[in-house]
Parts: sequence; structure tokens; C-alpha cells
Amino acid sequence: MRSRTLPLTAAAGAALLAAALPSYASGTAGPASTKEGSVSAADLLAKVTSCSQLSSGKYRTDDETSASIPVCGKNGAVFWKADMDIDCDGQRTSKCNENTDPWYQDDTAFHQSNGKPLKADSLPYVVVPSSSSIWNYSGAGIKGGGVVAVIYNNKVQYAVVGDTGPSKIIGEASYATAQALGIDPDPESGGTDSGVTYILFKNAQVSPIESHGAAVSLGDQLAKQFIRDN
Repeated sequence: MRSRTLPLTAAAGAALLAAALPSYASGTAGPASTKEGSVSAADLLAKVTSCSQLSSGKYRTDDETSASIPVCGKNGAVFWKADMDIDCDGQRTSKCNENTDPWYQDDTAFHQSNGKPLKADSLPYVVVPSSSSIWNYSGAGIKGGGVVAVIYNNKVQYAVVGDTGPSKIIGEASYATAQALGIDPDPESGGTDSGVTYILFKNAQVSPIESHGAAVSLGDQLAKQFIRDN
């Protein structure tokens, strides 16, 4: 996760570009997403209507916003409700590189089984804030390769914990995560300002981290357990 503050001229250009693009974030356009797993978005969301705050403070969604997002705890999981910025970090591809993403970095905090960075445009992954006095993700049982249920517009997408970001900002996922949920995946002008729920299951890890099928299989099991336990 990177700072999303642009110079005024660049921000204006990005806004114009966004206006010209299909409105994926509205859910009215963009790639169709098949349901992943057997647990519905409604059933998961029904379990996260109230927040037992775990974090010592709250997070910003972007540099210019106020800190308003807490990390909440449930049996077997932590969750937050935020925006989605687009992470295109990791292996350089035609969709994720210095030309497509002004904040591009050629590495991710967690790596594939062969040691290479993750591929943001093909692997659904989520970014967690770097550990700080606000919250320490590893102390909460969240680890690289952990399973996340990402919910948006009545869709459930399973992802892995794949990268870390700034210690005071929350709400980011890979290009592939956004695309599967019908959110504009453009790393510069895409994303959505609100409406995304991230449920991170504790003490779970996908192996290998790059296997999305394994993430869906384990995620479905953990989602069922989450429904039973909350």
C-alpha cells in the first residue's frame, strides 16, 4: 500500500481519466464475478454488523482522510470496512509496471513458493498495514498467505494476505482482487471509496501462497466455521 496523494495537476488528470472510464466501482459494469465458495456475502456480513475494536487507534483510508477505520475482532477472525486502493506491486507484467502505476514497486512483502514476488494482476491478495502502535497484524494471528474474504456489492472473493503497507493507512488489494469484484482495477485511477469488507481469518495459511484455488478451498471452510462460531 502506498500513499495515494498526487500533485494537484496529476490528481485532476486522474479524475478526468476516471470519469472517462467505465464505472466498475458502481457495480454496473466490468467483469462478471462468479460466486466463490458456498457462503453468501449476506451471511458473512450479518456477522460483522458490530465492532469489538482490537486496534489501539483508527486508520486513514488515504493520506488526506481522517482516521476513522478500526480493526475489529470476532471469533476466529479480524475485520475492517474501508475503501479499496489498487496494489499493482510485485512481478512486472503488462498490467502492473512503472508505466501503468506511479507507485509501482517490484516486490511484495510475501513471496511465492519459488521466492519470486507475487503477481498482482493474476493473484487476489490483500494489503495489511505494517505493524505499529495502532495494531500489530502478526500478534493478532494474521500472517503472510493468510486467507481473507473480501466482500463488495454482494460478492465474495477469497484472497491471501500478500503485502504490507503504511502503518497508518488501510484498505488496499491487488489488481486481481478488484477485477474479480467488479471494481475498476486501474492502479492510478481505479478502486472504490467505500463499501468493502475485509474478513481475515486467524492462524490460517494457504500453501503455496500463489494458489488461488487453495485459497478458495480453505477460505470456504473457514467462512463456514466463522458463521458457526459467531
